[in-house]
Amino acid sequence: MRTKALLARIGLYALGLLLMAFGVVLLVNSGLGVSPINSLPYVLPLILGVDLGSCVTGVFCVYILVQIAILRRKFRLLDLTQLVFSTLFGYFVNLAKWLVRDWVLPGYPGQLLLLAVSILFVAAGVGLYMDTRLVNMPMEGMTHAISSQLVHRPFHQVKIVVDCGSVALAAVLSLLFLHRIDGLREGTVLCAVLVAPLMPWIQKLLRTVFGRWLPAARVAEQ
Repeated sequence: MRTKALLARIGLYALGLLLMAFGVVLLVNSGLGVSPINSLPYVLPLILGVDLGSCVTGVFCVYILVQIAILRRKFRLLDLTQLVFSTLFGYFVNLAKWLVRDWVLPGYPGQLLLLAVSILFVAAGVGLYMDTRLVNMPMEGMTHAISSQLVHRPFHQVKIVVDCGSVALAAVLSLLFLHRIDGLREGTVLCAVLVAPLMPWIQKLLRTVFGRWLPAARVAEQ
């Protein structure tokens, strides 16, 4: 029974990452900017002249080091697998891009609709995979560490600050070194501001559907 429950949680974890991947791809297709999690990895290769993959890995490693500095002995060796699951997420993004291709909706209203759908997908994906209580992605892992150990505020409130901070830092670096803001548009900002507030509502809905397999749902019921 425990094995079946664990497999169900792993399946929901993968589903969460897949939903996130579709959200990232739909945001890119909207033409309204990159997602907050990709804002720094998008700008740094343009500044440093290195490949995107190296920058993604480097940024994620920094997020993990921040977690280690905050959590110290509470940091689990298992959490180092965040890099492995980040690679899996990259494959899911490629899969989502292959399925969605360059599909867009016409006009600026169509762009905004794609943006809205992408925000819902990202919020649902983050909320679902975190509720499995397995391994966080690096950015969410850092956010959770700050939330639980430093400021003692709800995760979704801290996530707004972290997402907006990441976008702001990417914008500043872009202006300083490229003399323009590249890849960051209104969609990036709206995603940073809206995903976190939507998460509790979407998590509540998802827990009614998948609650029997989600540890977070069982905690919420107690």
